[in-house]
Amino acid sequence: QVQLVESGGGSVQAGGSLTLSCAVSGHPYCMGWFRQVQGKEGEGLMEEREGVAKIYPASGAIVYRDPAKGRFTVSIDNAANMLYLQMNSLQPEDTATYYCAAAADIKRCGMYLRGVGVDYWGTGTLVTISS
Repeated sequence: QVQLVESGGGSVQAGGSLTLSCAVSGHPYCMGWFRQVQGKEGEGLMEEREGVAKIYPASGAIVYRDPAKGRFTVSIDNAANMLYLQMNSLQPEDTATYYCAAAADIKRCGMYLRGVGVDYWGTGTLVTISS
C-alpha cells in the first residue's frame, strides 16, 4: 500500500517560484504530479486532472508533459522518501490543485500521465498564481 501526502502549496505572484513536496510511504514503480483546475464558481465542474511529470525511483528516469517542460523540475530523495516539484516562472494558468500520484507496476506506469494508470492519489495542495 502506498500513501502520499503533499505539502508546499500557496499563493505567489506571476513569475515566481514554488516547490511542492510529497511524503511517500511504500514503494511505487513510478510517481509524479498531476494538476486539476477548478471549474468556474457556481458551475460545480472540475477539469480533468492533467499529468505534469513522472519519475521512476529506481532509475531516475523522468518524463514531462508540455505544461511543465522548461519550467518545472521533478526530483526524488529516495533516502528520505520524498518527491518534489520545483516550479519556476509560474503563470496564472498554472493555478490549480496539484496532486502527488503513484502507480504500482510497469504497465500502469506506461499509462500514468494519461491518468488511467494511477493507483494512488494524495489529497492535493492548492497553488494560486496572481497576475
